[in-house]
Amino acid sequence: MSTNPLVSIVIRTLNEEKHIEELLEAISLQDTTEFEIETVIIDSGSTDKTLDIAKTYGCRITFIKKEDFTFGKSLNDGCEFANGDYLVFISGHCIPVDNYWLRNLVRPLTSKCCYTYGRQLGRDTTKFSERQLFEKYFPDQSRIPQVGFFCNNANSAIRRDAWLSHRFNEELTGCEDMYLAKLLVDSGQKIGYVSDAAVYHIHDETWNKVKVRYEREAIALQQIMPQVQLSLFDMVSFIFVAIVKDIRKAIVLGVLKHEIKSIIFFRCCQYYGAYIGNSNHRKLSQAMKLKYFYPRITDMNVSSNSESITGVKNEK
Repeated sequence: MSTNPLVSIVIRTLNEEKHIEELLEAISLQDTTEFEIETVIIDSGSTDKTLDIAKTYGCRITFIKKEDFTFGKSLNDGCEFANGDYLVFISGHCIPVDNYWLRNLVRPLTSKCCYTYGRQLGRDTTKFSERQLFEKYFPDQSRIPQVGFFCNNANSAIRRDAWLSHRFNEELTGCEDMYLAKLLVDSGQKIGYVSDAAVYHIHDETWNKVKVRYEREAIALQQIMPQVQLSLFDMVSFIFVAIVKDIRKAIVLGVLKHEIKSIIFFRCCQYYGAYIGNSNHRKLSQAMKLKYFYPRITDMNVSSNSESITGVKNEK
């Protein structure tokens, strides 16, 4: 009988059938010479084949109601349901690059860090400008430990005792990873970035969903770093600078003609969303929660008029 420590891989799901089988297959092929693995699904109401696929791979499944969902609460519930001393988080639309992803991500937790996160790479429908963000925030060199508290739960791992010391904030609209990481760093703990624990992060979003994602994260960031303020002038300046940088990179790669529209749209949605979120200090209504936590649900009718779930006329 193996005496290797148990690692629980916790996956938040909502209608992830497009990529979940590829993810679970990649998990099944992970090297287990150092760690045993269990896979935990915490689902918030999938109506596609997500759960059927998960069952065929022997996943342990638990549930969270839509009305109770936040990113932090779903992870806390998933961690409570999990059995491992090490907790790994990966998005349902992320795919490990190789069979050593888990080992490389978790190994630093045994000695050097209490919380790690791995590299993210673009694939398939990843937009050009988002690839540039991946290169900026997830470079090809590890930092174990790193300086600062940046972290990302699309591909991360934490010791159970570190999670229990603070748990994830259940009120935030995003950035629950950075919030916890900041608390851990402030208490003298270490965060590590592991470049050789890479995943493909597959985003297939409309432009409105891109805006909503950055709006949601900016609202959360206000609670983590309230000193960060984004003015209208900042927004315009950042859009301009980012577009110019992306255009230069696209020219070098010989793809400008194909990517110019995507570059302009992405950077406008990114910084406009961040500007709106940075300025938003309202308590979230149920409609706003649906907008931020379930942006893919665009066919719900929450009123008798033409307003969508966002509460904004004709916005989906």
